[in-house]
Amino acid sequence: MPHKNGTLNKQTADVAQLAISPNLPAPIPWLLDQIHAQGKEYLDVNPQTRLDLLESARSLVYALETPREAILRHCWSETTSYAAIETGINVGIFTALGTDDSPKTVAQLAKTTNVDPVLLVCTPGRMMKHLAAMGVLLETGKGTYQATGFSKTLTEEKYSDAFPLMTTRFTQGFLALPTFLAQTNHTNPTNPKHTAFHLGHNTTHSFFEHVQREPDTARRFNNHMGVYAQGRPRWMDPGFYPVQQQLVDGAVPAIDDEGVLLVDVGGSFGHDLLAFRRKWPDLPGRLVLQDLPEVVACVPAEVAELGVEVLGYDFFTPQTVVGARAYYLHSILHDWPDDLCRMILANLKAAMTPGYSKLLINENVIPDTGAYWETTSLDFIMMSIGSGERTESQWRALLEGAGLRVVRIWAAQRGVESLIGCELV
Repeated sequence: MPHKNGTLNKQTADVAQLAISPNLPAPIPWLLDQIHAQGKEYLDVNPQTRLDLLESARSLVYALETPREAILRHCWSETTSYAAIETGINVGIFTALGTDDSPKTVAQLAKTTNVDPVLLVCTPGRMMKHLAAMGVLLETGKGTYQATGFSKTLTEEKYSDAFPLMTTRFTQGFLALPTFLAQTNHTNPTNPKHTAFHLGHNTTHSFFEHVQREPDTARRFNNHMGVYAQGRPRWMDPGFYPVQQQLVDGAVPAIDDEGVLLVDVGGSFGHDLLAFRRKWPDLPGRLVLQDLPEVVACVPAEVAELGVEVLGYDFFTPQTVVGARAYYLHSILHDWPDDLCRMILANLKAAMTPGYSKLLINENVIPDTGAYWETTSLDFIMMSIGSGERTESQWRALLEGAGLRVVRIWAAQRGVESLIGCELV
């Protein structure tokens, strides 16, 4: 017994020391050298270099921080900064700070927002101090704050909508995941009618049923999906997917005769088709945007102004546009388990013309190693509603099992959605 207690005490002491030591000390010197080199390259304003530098800096933080600091980061700073940001959105703090770089005093902000100045800032600190500590704002002096690029974007609803969307229709599902998985014997969730979302939100409706029933949720969701795609390589960019060779060559005269070039199925507010039209303004053929009637009713006027046709459509019903050159699904199949994906694919297959029509699937393809944090985070979001991201082998099994042939998977940089090209078998 003394031996066991002694061993236990030593283990406890070892863990206590680990808790206040750098998490991964070995790679720290290498990461410092890496950041030094990447910092010089960053001066060349190379977008990929910025991402490489950011990833190295994030790895350095994870290596340098102690387990104790990591615990507090996860449990304290990230959760409370979320609450502070959403409160700031609700009371108009970011709008009051504005999009210029002139500092504002707490007295000015309190007057503009009609918020108790003690809530905004006091010793040892309240909302403004925490927002500054988390890098959302810049503290320029005692009781004086300045906007950052982040806070400036939060003055526009399409960006700030992410926070109330998560709070009202996602966060409770995340928090319920440990309990839900324990209740289901830690079985991988695949039933969209029995999920952590249902448990956490105490509802009998799925997330997408809430989207259909709640205009605010629908607007926030579609705004967030548009922002998600910003600043990332898109499949229609030169050097990613050969648009001319794959979609146009071999499609005439059908396309020249006012045929449909591309149908964006479940395309939300038309973000992708707008980008496609702007990047390829002279391509022949019609562009068609499809989504639920309540979604397309809110599509911006510029979509139609750029010649995109807008149709109300439910992808669980037979496809109404037959014989298009290409049908396009962006972040659709990851919303659903395999059995429901097969229903969506069956409706598309029935509308495709053999030897002519293509199916383009714009989704994450999870690598076997080194998955990116945006992708793994999204996978957990989807887990809470009963679906998930897929690996290449899972995509091939799903698509080939549905009677489609995977022609090729086009990929860009790490963490960016791939384009899976398919044809009828």
